[in-house]
Amino acid sequence: GIMQAYFMPYIGYFQLIEAVDEFVIYDNIQYTKKGWINRNRILTGGTDKYITLPLKKDSDFLDIRERHLSDTFDPEKLLRQIEAAYCKAPYFQQTYEFLVPVIRYEDTNLFQYVYHSVKQVCRHLDICTPIIVSSRLKCDAALKSQEKVIAICRERRCERYVNAIGGMKLYHADDFAREQIELCFIQTECGEYAQFKNAFIPSLSIIDVLMFNSKEEVREMLKSFRLIKGGVRDAV
Repeated sequence: GIMQAYFMPYIGYFQLIEAVDEFVIYDNIQYTKKGWINRNRILTGGTDKYITLPLKKDSDFLDIRERHLSDTFDPEKLLRQIEAAYCKAPYFQQTYEFLVPVIRYEDTNLFQYVYHSVKQVCRHLDICTPIIVSSRLKCDAALKSQEKVIAICRERRCERYVNAIGGMKLYHADDFAREQIELCFIQTECGEYAQFKNAFIPSLSIIDVLMFNSKEEVREMLKSFRLIKGGVRDAV
């Protein structure tokens, strides 16, 4: 599996890590605005609200590993925001205790900060899949999209590439097959869970999942997915 580094992503991200033998996380890829690299959504007052890591102003063409958190970033303010949103959630105390050192992590490099948070969630949930930083691989950094993915798969000598379901229209199964790689997509099948007495809002940050479910329940949710074979040319 290969993905960008996202800040406290939804459970499908961690299902992908759990499902594969190796997971590559991009650091040498261009930062994109209004994505999930430095923000996510939590439940606040019955609706979804963004939590964001503010960044220092810099060139839009820099890679994720070249961007830095703003001097205005206040981890205590973010923790207070999370506490206000979830203080009455059934698993608030244990989840908040886990989050405090993650949010307070002192490295201001954007990639290192987000990478650390991903690793800590994996450790918390007993996900043991090795995570490899993309710049450490011997691949042409100038490659883009599918070509870059195939190059990484070739370098790692993998037989199957698994991607999030949202990428189904981006990849071609026959192109992977020529490299003797099976292309698959992971479709999360997690059911709804109680979010106080509100109507359920799906795909919120893993923070939300941890606040309302025990660790054992989240471990079961990590297994609740379906693998779909094929790409754009195979989709109905």
